[in-house]
Amino acid sequence: MDQFVVKPLFGDGPIAWYTPTNVTLWLAIAILAVIALLVLGTRGRAIVPSRTQSIAELAYGFVYQMVEDVAGKDGVKYFPYIMTLFMFIVFANFLGLLPMSFTTTSHLAVTGTMAIAVFVSVTVIGFVKHGVSFLSLFWITAAPLALRPILALIEVISYFVRPVSHSIRLMGNMMAGHAVMKVFAGFAGALGIGAVAPIVAISAVYALEILVSFIQAYVFAILTCVYLKDALHPHH
Repeated sequence: MDQFVVKPLFGDGPIAWYTPTNVTLWLAIAILAVIALLVLGTRGRAIVPSRTQSIAELAYGFVYQMVEDVAGKDGVKYFPYIMTLFMFIVFANFLGLLPMSFTTTSHLAVTGTMAIAVFVSVTVIGFVKHGVSFLSLFWITAAPLALRPILALIEVISYFVRPVSHSIRLMGNMMAGHAVMKVFAGFAGALGIGAVAPIVAISAVYALEILVSFIQAYVFAILTCVYLKDALHPHH
């Protein structure tokens, strides 16, 4: 479908790693939107906040509380990273709902990069803070001794599958919703004047996608907090 096609911004030539495309355009717009809200929108630091400052403060408090509740006090120092991920995904998801836009989070290259960055970061944090004892994360002492090697293998496999599930969950949900809307839009175009049912369906799916856009950003961020907690407290 057209919405998922990567196209160069200038001309119709082949796409190289340095070619500006619709993907890079909407990634940049998402970044600028985050900066506009969190930097420009709060530069006044008014005691009685404006609407923009109120939204920024609500987002800040929401993510901060999530990091503290899930990862603990030790995880708060990594709050800026998780806040950046959350806000970027929220804006990328919502911008993808605009007509003629491009949903960057529907591409595995984008979600996979973020998931791999989280995976590498928490693994490095785990080894830096705990050294070799970080491997105790895979050794379940509560299980019978005979089962521990088998469970350790399962834990290792599940650990390395994390970036796959982390990225595909976000990509799949964003792609599926837009694909459904595209299908109903095709029905509406085919039926013409009598396309009441497809239009109602499109409106319902669009409303659901607004909710999904926020929920998927929240799920990505909270899973990052869970993985961070494992890195900070592998014995728990």
